[in-house]
Amino acid sequence: MSLPIKYSPSSEYYSISKNTMFLLFLVCLTFAGVYKMEAQEIRPRILISSDIGGTDPDDFQSMIHLLMYANEVSIEGLVSSPYGPGRKKDFLDMIDLYEKDLPKLKEHSGGFPHPDSLRAITKQGETELAPFRGFRRATEGSDWIVKCAKEKSDQPLWVLVWGGLEDIAQALHDAPEIKENIKVYWIGGPNKKWGVNAYSYIAENHPDLWMIEANATYRGWIIDDESPENINAKNFYPNFIKGKGHLGKDFVNHYNGDIKMGDTPSLVYVLNGDPNDPTGESWGGSFTKIQRSTRSIFQNGSTQTDTVAAYDVIEWQFKGPVLDIPKDSVCFTNEIWGQVWNGYYLGDGIYGTKYSSKKPEIGSYRTSSDIPELDGLTGQYTSIVPWPGETSEHDYILGTNWYGDRLEPQLFMGVQQGAKTVAKHREAFLMDWAERWKWLE
Repeated sequence: MSLPIKYSPSSEYYSISKNTMFLLFLVCLTFAGVYKMEAQEIRPRILISSDIGGTDPDDFQSMIHLLMYANEVSIEGLVSSPYGPGRKKDFLDMIDLYEKDLPKLKEHSGGFPHPDSLRAITKQGETELAPFRGFRRATEGSDWIVKCAKEKSDQPLWVLVWGGLEDIAQALHDAPEIKENIKVYWIGGPNKKWGVNAYSYIAENHPDLWMIEANATYRGWIIDDESPENINAKNFYPNFIKGKGHLGKDFVNHYNGDIKMGDTPSLVYVLNGDPNDPTGESWGGSFTKIQRSTRSIFQNGSTQTDTVAAYDVIEWQFKGPVLDIPKDSVCFTNEIWGQVWNGYYLGDGIYGTKYSSKKPEIGSYRTSSDIPELDGLTGQYTSIVPWPGETSEHDYILGTNWYGDRLEPQLFMGVQQGAKTVAKHREAFLMDWAERWKWLE
């Protein structure tokens, strides 16, 4: 017995045998399976390195956002990295909240990961800032970065860094070959200030890394001067989040619910636009290719007349006694803006410390040490925009895939260069997120 099937758009009829129909059915199942695999495969592979639980609560806000979009990406790692007291448990606490909201989220998409799968990929990274050389020791987190980067895939692993670069620097030190498989989007600025030693190691020893260094662009999320009133920093929570789910109840615990989420641009960068083209349009910003990362070395101090670019690597070197101690031994501290950085023995009677200003400023420093020659040294510096600054012989020469904040004056928001490339998408991004909050009603 054969089944007549109408062939559209003509009026002819064709007969197909049962065997043929069965074969066509198998083919359809095969293509459906392939399509399903491809649909899963095209989700960006991401690994988050975060100082969640550290000195800035905005990482908790960004983590809530990530979990609500977890069906759009393949999360392969959550690594707790410095700066501050944050630890792996802070990630796990957020996953616990996500688990409570998961039934409602799954009503809208089947792609949300199981909480246990997220717990399994949550790792403890470095808990201390890197010493002068830029790396210290392998951690569970840095080893996990290496493991994920070596997984066979047609896609890169997007390493989204919401804190210091310590675990990235360690992973690159231990397995430099992973550079071929990873692309890094780093929220710099204050994180560059604290993680300047790890940054310096990467820029000097791995300049061929594919890197977006966003020192100011991300500020377009935070500066809401041009946003409609209903979605500004104070009003978005009461208008769209309050009372929605366990994640919504927790959101108010961070900045009283005021929107900051300075790390989120790294995530939406891979969700919107073409992430392989940093110079294009994306919710996560638009960037320019840079060929050097500027560095200033001052021997025996600096004064207010010494001008550097904001986000420069500033290195002070001082002369002192020749000691029979290992290099990278902490021998003094350097206080700037009430915050303290370690100073290290570099060998041959030379001592050094690094800093990176997170904005244009006139800053002062003062050293403290049990070594008389290093105690009570004072000085100043002046940092300006844009970055990179003027060329010097000490600059880090970068490869062909390093990108930084856009330089055009019309893209500044105040002193924050490139910030308008994110701010222009702020309303679209927030209203898209507002739709997801409805899922948790």
